[in-house]
Amino acid sequence: MSDRPIRDPIRRAASVAVAPPALRPFIHLRVHSAYSLLEGALPVGKIIGHAMKDNAPAIAVTDTNNLFGALEFAQKATKEGLQPIIGCQIDVHFSGDQGQQGRVGQRRHGAELRPLVLIAATETGYANLVDLVSAAYLDTPPGEPVHVTTDDLRARAEGIICLTGGPRGPIGTALKSDHAELAENRLLTLKEMFGDRLYVEIERLAGYDRRLEAATVDLAYRHELPLVATNEAFFPARDSFEAHDALIAIAEGSVVASDDRRRLTPDNYLKSQSEMSALFADLPEAIDNTVESAMRCSYYPQKRKPILPRFTKVGTADPVEAEKAEAEELRRFAHEGLEMRFRTQGLTPGFSEDDYRKRLDYELGVIERMKFPGYFLIVSDFIKWAKAHDIPVGPGRGSGAGSLVAYALTITDIDPLRFSLLFERFLNPDRVSMPDFDIDFCQDRREEVIRYVQSKYGRDQVGQIITFGTLQARAVLRDVGRVLQMPYGQVDRLCKMVPVNPANPVKLADAIANEPRFAEEAEKEPIVNTLLDMAQRLEGLYRHASTHAAGIVIGDRPLRQLVPMYRDPRSDMPVTQFNMKMVEEAGLVKFDFLGLKTLTVLETAVKLIRRRGIEIDLSKLPLDDEKTYAMLSRGEVVGVFQVESAGMRKALIGMKPDRIEDIIALVALYRPGPMENIPTYNARKHKEEEIASIHPKIDHLVVETQGVIVYQEQVMQIAQELSGYSLGEADLLRRAMGKKIRAEMDKQRERFVTGAVERGVGKPQADFIFDLLAKFADYGFNKSHAAAYAVVSYQTAYLKAHYPVEFLAASMTLDMSNTDKLADFRQDAIRLDIEVVPPSVRTSFRDFEVGENRIFYALAAIKGVGDAAVEHIVEKRREKQFESLEDFCERIDPKIVGKRVFESLIMAGAFDCFGHDRASMMAGVERMMGMASRANENAAMGIIDMFGASSAARSERIQFPACDPWLPADRLHREFQAVGFYLSAHPLDEYKAVLQKMRVQNWADFSAAVKRGATAGRLAGTVASKQERKTRTGNKMGVVNFSDNSGQYEAVMFSETLAQYRDLLEPGKSVVIIVKAEDRPEGVNLRIEGVQSLEDEASRVQKALRIFVRDPKPVSMLASQLNVKGEGQVSFVVIKDGAQGEVEIALPDRYRISPQVASAMRAVPGVVEVELV
Repeated sequence: MSDRPIRDPIRRAASVAVAPPALRPFIHLRVHSAYSLLEGALPVGKIIGHAMKDNAPAIAVTDTNNLFGALEFAQKATKEGLQPIIGCQIDVHFSGDQGQQGRVGQRRHGAELRPLVLIAATETGYANLVDLVSAAYLDTPPGEPVHVTTDDLRARAEGIICLTGGPRGPIGTALKSDHAELAENRLLTLKEMFGDRLYVEIERLAGYDRRLEAATVDLAYRHELPLVATNEAFFPARDSFEAHDALIAIAEGSVVASDDRRRLTPDNYLKSQSEMSALFADLPEAIDNTVESAMRCSYYPQKRKPILPRFTKVGTADPVEAEKAEAEELRRFAHEGLEMRFRTQGLTPGFSEDDYRKRLDYELGVIERMKFPGYFLIVSDFIKWAKAHDIPVGPGRGSGAGSLVAYALTITDIDPLRFSLLFERFLNPDRVSMPDFDIDFCQDRREEVIRYVQSKYGRDQVGQIITFGTLQARAVLRDVGRVLQMPYGQVDRLCKMVPVNPANPVKLADAIANEPRFAEEAEKEPIVNTLLDMAQRLEGLYRHASTHAAGIVIGDRPLRQLVPMYRDPRSDMPVTQFNMKMVEEAGLVKFDFLGLKTLTVLETAVKLIRRRGIEIDLSKLPLDDEKTYAMLSRGEVVGVFQVESAGMRKALIGMKPDRIEDIIALVALYRPGPMENIPTYNARKHKEEEIASIHPKIDHLVVETQGVIVYQEQVMQIAQELSGYSLGEADLLRRAMGKKIRAEMDKQRERFVTGAVERGVGKPQADFIFDLLAKFADYGFNKSHAAAYAVVSYQTAYLKAHYPVEFLAASMTLDMSNTDKLADFRQDAIRLDIEVVPPSVRTSFRDFEVGENRIFYALAAIKGVGDAAVEHIVEKRREKQFESLEDFCERIDPKIVGKRVFESLIMAGAFDCFGHDRASMMAGVERMMGMASRANENAAMGIIDMFGASSAARSERIQFPACDPWLPADRLHREFQAVGFYLSAHPLDEYKAVLQKMRVQNWADFSAAVKRGATAGRLAGTVASKQERKTRTGNKMGVVNFSDNSGQYEAVMFSETLAQYRDLLEPGKSVVIIVKAEDRPEGVNLRIEGVQSLEDEASRVQKALRIFVRDPKPVSMLASQLNVKGEGQVSFVVIKDGAQGEVEIALPDRYRISPQVASAMRAVPGVVEVELV
């Protein structure tokens, strides 16, 4: 006979019942899964595995204050033939205690919350439990602990079994604190609510209080209530206690060694039936009642069919009539919409109106048969609302763009016939699954659409979807290291040994196996072994709950009647307690509302262009614009959606696109795998290579992509043409090929080859084509998505080609916080001869604004200047332009524009317009703030003169303290700190002549030379930042970011070079570097071989310095600047009055001279000019 447990729970229970009398069947009724966040260490699979191994017929999951895992547990348990018992340990406040009535009183005094265990016995009980758990989140005001009151329980007690919570519950704690009367009152309150469904819970953990247990048993007997034995389980086995104790310390922000925190016992693990039976041998009824409780449970949540709200309000409750009404409405809207498309967009050449109508009717037939008209109507409705309110909506995303019905309803803006897109790729009549439209909205206004959906269907019928963050390898090492009080540096070193791969996170066990240094560290210090062991036990557990970025569910009734609900403290919208997969299993339909920044950029640019009286309709742009394709072919793609990367730029230059199909193909091909076909595509496009025929019957399907199979749709069409597949069957073929399931592939191969042979294709060739398709199906791209996103790419390229000023200003506004991108955009503007006007409180606004071939730098893009300060400055300027710095200080509110804002504005040059020196303003910033405060106080007290300014301040001028002016390099470095890049000038500008003499290349020229084969060079750069890191071998390496007049770049240096040149590479210093270079797919890689101070190099190259003055006054100050002897000849040139010529006096000594010395002299009052030769 097999040792495998019996799957049928009733037969299994019967087999256990005839066991020896010493073993009484026991069922766990109080188990915390990993969904008891940072408390339970039992993944659902382990709980089920324990029950199966222990031959238990059933097991409960009762997470703390939530039902996050209820449906997942129910599905997985029933699949294994195990009865799932759905429950929840919930914190309860007894409304009648100590005269506190209801929620209001309890809040004021700080409620005493104690846990009860509630178990769903019936379908009504489960619905009540879901409602109670939802109420705990949705009805508890923010800031209060999640709980329910006994009033809430009383209203929803039907169908629920209640356990009293054991020693930590409301009865146990009252007895323990010698409040026997309170304990009795609470028990009677529960008895009145739950009647014979109330069980008095007893628990025997290590060192349990026998006196407390005796009092509990006595109370139960006195009121004729049954006892039930539990063993509150948090972790799988006794040896997991220490790791779990660390988890509790992590949850409380404490440390393991702390005595002042919650502690469990080593007994809080999933015990076996025999252990529990032996533990309660003297109270067998408590064990037997666990089985009785389980037998009373007759319901668990199951998978539901999709539930959608009725879009069409009909006067009948008959679902058949309602479905019919929705189908008619969809048909009417679709035909009207198609006529509108004919009028506004016209027909694709080669197709008649009749072709369109036939395709529309076919799609409508499939949608009606699959009962999805309501879904299409709901999506169409909120998209039409968004468009009517000028909220930008993407042309399509995902496979939905393959539907003509979607195009007619304006869900998408891509004509599927124009691009040969397939409806079956979206909605397959041979495989019934929910359609899924992912919709892109302008990121700034996406919330408005969600609010509309809430108002239309009811706030309680619309919700977000929960997600769970897990303890991943690095995070769990950091958390456990902290609670073990290990040195931060040691833990950080261990964390950095774990490779980072966000797409496929590395498991800690794999990292330890592949990195010998873990073993070395553990050998040195045993605590490392403890850390690694604990961390591996806790890895993968849930750490926190948050919300899915885009998913929204809409129900036909309040969502809490369908699934348990949660509230994310950061959102006012209810959130489902089931994750995305489980929420769909529960019957809710997901809609993705995505925010796409590019749509906001396009909308902003269109608004800026409108100011010139030019109206742009993005949906009607010609897709054959030569200027746009010429720009793309030159690789001028800064800011162009999807094609900005160096690799894309290279591909575009090679492709020289001249039609939208090229952009669609590039978007689809530019991914690992298909990327190797780009050179083939380009060579065939430019007639450098002949298009190889796959088979004459199908060559016309790949002619658009130069004979290369690029799209999943082509795989489907080839199967249709060659082997007689319907497109629905072909979609199943594509999916099978993608999944690579051997048995399914063999079945499909036979079907494909047989169909092809019947149609005159030889068997060997049919097999060859099947293998070819299998290869491409694996990484072929969804053409519907590629086409929709290629159109967005084209729209951005078109605006950039025709309206670069507005496009770049819009792009800069939307990337305001990304200084690297801002520097790229500004560099691009310079390349296009567009002036970028530096920030000024007189001319700048919050956003980047446009003028005649110029862009005004945004005040909000300056670091340390927030939106509130900018809006206040702009608002005051609208009233009247700022006449002077004093006028500015008098009129702004220093509580909004604080000292930090003033300093940032000074460093960025935003006050230069008032004619004061930046160093003086920085030194006098307190005086400026003082003037602003006094003016503000006077205004508040009503001391205003007849001209509208405070009379005390009106005559006042700011007296700046005496200070040395900043040298240009220092001034620019501070500007860099405020702006994120060099804006008004570059520190290398004054070295221009020197760099030419030294034959130093700029970054743009050198990176182009590397792509042509150069491997070494000399570059100049100002250090923007320097980081030091440890390499795999433990040596130090430096990563230095440089900036020059042509852009920013990064170079690395290894330990010896770093030690030698570290002091020269401080941020703000300008240097000459000798580099080795390598051209890689991700860009040019630089390694520093040597570093020279640019100042030192310049002093060697510069031969003479001439200082022009009108009189001898500045000479004594100038002499103090010449304090280092060198090789340079210095002479003073005195300019005579009345254009009577000039006198040159050469100094006898020679000095060290450089652009920096020259700059310092230019700053001396009385100096007319300084000339370096």
